[in-house]
Amino acid sequence: MYTLSPFVWKDDDVYRLLLRVVNRDDDPAKKVSRIHYGEGTSGLNFKLEPDPVIGPGPADDDLGGCEDPTLWFADGNYWCYYTGWNPKQRAALLLAAAGPEIHRLRKRGPVLPPSDRYAWSKEVTIAPASDGSWRLLFEYSDEGKSKIGTATAPHPSGPWSYGPPSLLARHGKWDAWHLSTGPVIFLDERRPIMFYNGATRDAHWRIGWAEFDADFTRVTARSDEPLIVPGEVRGEDTDIAFAASAVVAGGEVYLYYSLSDRTLMRATLRARPNV
Repeated sequence: MYTLSPFVWKDDDVYRLLLRVVNRDDDPAKKVSRIHYGEGTSGLNFKLEPDPVIGPGPADDDLGGCEDPTLWFADGNYWCYYTGWNPKQRAALLLAAAGPEIHRLRKRGPVLPPSDRYAWSKEVTIAPASDGSWRLLFEYSDEGKSKIGTATAPHPSGPWSYGPPSLLARHGKWDAWHLSTGPVIFLDERRPIMFYNGATRDAHWRIGWAEFDADFTRVTARSDEPLIVPGEVRGEDTDIAFAASAVVAGGEVYLYYSLSDRTLMRATLRARPNV
């Protein structure tokens, strides 16, 4: 199977994982993404359950696959946001499932209100803001580019309303054309950091970081150069490094990402004060 988009979190001494899994098949139409759960104690090795916790259908919104999980726990429920693929419309849509246990998630349908501008919403990350509300940062397609949009809600369940974007592409930089969200961490409650994905027009994706103010209204610092690059690309590999999740463990940050859309990796970052 193909494995992508590792979302990892830690409960006490157990690392838990939601993973996008795609079956192998000679017919591309029969390759369907599902979201599986796994766990382990090292943060590097996980035992994956054979049956998905979120599978396709019966609605058209995700009948063609369930991708890119992100998780938040609030009010006694796990809120799992994921991308559904609608094979009839050939479109991606941001969806949610929620439940008191990871094996009891119920689908809640589309997350964001309908919008012609924010079509193809996916690759979401969620974070609390300083005013008690919530921010949803998501990838969407516009003008032939992947961009990062922002939505606000009083609770992870919504309702979400669109707001102005705060992270934009930069001309002449490694993130000059495409942008996509990655995980948000809080080393300082006043300075949330997102590891985001950026690319040139030819879709050579790299991982960088951006620091926001406490309400995600503006970017206060940003990496001039990418933090992680794919390295040497061989054979059928694609020139892509893509961040998926992060775990803060003491003075270290474990950043989980994928290379070439098929190799799962973990980088260990050491936080330095005032950086």
